Amino acid sequence: MLETQLYQCPYCWEQAEAVLDLSAGDQEYVEDCPVCCRPIIFELHTDGETWTLDVRGEND
Repeated sequence: MLETQLYQCPYCWEQAEAVLDLSAGDQEYVEDCPVCCRPIIFELHTDGETWTLDVRGEND
């Protein structure tokens, strides 16, 4: 199941949209910001029908 979520880059503060695959369960992965190209760590936590997405910079 795919969902989309807006997030704010922890470096340049621009908003972007992430596409999340909830069927894979809890995940941690790195994607570059589409604006400033710096690496962002995404932490996706799933629990049944609820889920949360946390984003942070590399050194946070």
